[in-house]
Amino acid sequence: MKVFRILCVVCGLLVPSLALDREAFTFTNYDLNVRVEPAQRRLGVRGKITLRNDSTSPQKTIALQISSSLDWKSIQTGGNAVEFVTHEYTSDIDHTGALSEAIVTLTREVPPKAIIEVDVGYEGVIPLDVTRLTRIGVPEDKARHADWDQIGKSFSAVRGIGYVAWYPVATESASLSDANSVDETVGRWKAREAQANLKIKLTHSGESFSEPPVVLSNGKGGKQLHEQMGRAYSVQTEYSFDPLGLTVPTFAIANYQKLAPNNLLAIHYLPGQEDGAKEYAEVATNIDPVLAIGTGSGSLQILGLPDPDAASFVSEGMLLCPLKSPITNEGTLDIVYAKASHLVSSPRAWIQDGLAHYVQAAFIADQAGRQAALNYLTAHRTPLVETEKTKPHATDGEAARSLINATDDLYLQTKAMDVWWMLRDMLGDPSLRALLNYHATEDKDGNYLQRVLEKQTQRDLQWFFDDWVYRDRGLPDFRVDSVYARPIVDGRYMVTITIENLGDAGAEVPVFLRTESEEIIKRLEVHARSKAAVRIETASAPQEVVVNDGSVPESDMSNNEFKVPPPDAAK
Repeated sequence: MKVFRILCVVCGLLVPSLALDREAFTFTNYDLNVRVEPAQRRLGVRGKITLRNDSTSPQKTIALQISSSLDWKSIQTGGNAVEFVTHEYTSDIDHTGALSEAIVTLTREVPPKAIIEVDVGYEGVIPLDVTRLTRIGVPEDKARHADWDQIGKSFSAVRGIGYVAWYPVATESASLSDANSVDETVGRWKAREAQANLKIKLTHSGESFSEPPVVLSNGKGGKQLHEQMGRAYSVQTEYSFDPLGLTVPTFAIANYQKLAPNNLLAIHYLPGQEDGAKEYAEVATNIDPVLAIGTGSGSLQILGLPDPDAASFVSEGMLLCPLKSPITNEGTLDIVYAKASHLVSSPRAWIQDGLAHYVQAAFIADQAGRQAALNYLTAHRTPLVETEKTKPHATDGEAARSLINATDDLYLQTKAMDVWWMLRDMLGDPSLRALLNYHATEDKDGNYLQRVLEKQTQRDLQWFFDDWVYRDRGLPDFRVDSVYARPIVDGRYMVTITIENLGDAGAEVPVFLRTESEEIIKRLEVHARSKAAVRIETASAPQEVVVNDGSVPESDMSNNEFKVPPPDAAK
């Protein structure tokens, strides 16, 4: 009978989870005491979180999620324990491929917009785990280069949501096998919690014959309290993320040495990485991220990863990467991206992250020429083109899928980068310096950046922002509709070129007219489902017309070339 009663209680708690709105609550504040024991690979957390009911109905049930390698120990509200049950919830926002989800039943409902404070306690281990990657077919050795998060004896590095849920979150399930499901889910979380504050007191302890390991984080602060008792040590460091914004809270603990060429840069390297540290310091000191337009402040930290083939990671003033010597092209671009993202400050992901990715392309153009940059842009476009072909696009009254609302990396790393490149071509580098007048604190509505650029350039950009930023209208599809060459005086020709855009998004696109003796380039603004013409005077008969050099993303570039028949053949 006792077992039956227990089962009834458990079933009663689980039934609400079937209709549970996991994203009903917004996490507005974290105050966590985090204890790391590297020798045991353990993480223990006690603290308080504040949640706000942002749904339209009262809520009596809360979902709290942490990595599946961690266990919930206590959950309280108002100093009293509350009923909760835990289960494994499959989701690839964590490197284990699952979350330990607590379904909490409150004693009374939380009305819309009301807040509730919850005291939590959980602990467990964070080993290197590549489950989510190997189950979709990634070889284990390659997976280890991507999911390198772990707490270990000699090295610990743990990233937040999207990698390891080491602080409580609440999202719907996401799968790496489902297109951009993980990116979209994590992006949606970042957008919801952008104004949240997270404060941690991180304590790591163990035994050391020499200096204890160094703890580093991408949070603000870093004030330390160190205790040494014989071989045992305990180091407490305080960090804050206020607000979280787009930051992925990250910490690392290792026997780092420090190289600081100036007060804006610090290289933290592991034993054996001395040469790489010096090279990274030299490149990072001398590199100009081309578009130093931001208002970010503070120093950039570059942390060495022990795996020489590990994938690099950037978040809010911190770059974790293998400090290879000699430095690779990828390593140089990592530095460009890290410096640019650190300089740019914006509450909008498409501005902050999109600009940082654009600066990589701009840097390539500066170093290797425009064509190399266009090759880089094209190489990153395939997923975007395929996605835009299959998904429904926004009508005039719908903007939910717009770039300004986008949160997934596909849009931030490709479409936003393309938008900034097109603005560069339309307005020129000097005009983009108008972003020096961009102030993140004044960006209260989606039109703010457009107004800043229009004031500087005296150009109407409404049509462009409507098609590319405020709404997702897909991609343009340009074709050469006609070429008409008329002989004029002195054997010259007046050539009229008509370009048609078969797509639902307009753009200013380059048009190339080639003759036997010259190539002439003109830019032409062609709106969606429209035609536009340009007249060009040439010294000889036209031979070929090409629209778009790859600077504008298109749904189909197979129809961009037009061979002009010789004048005699045209007759």
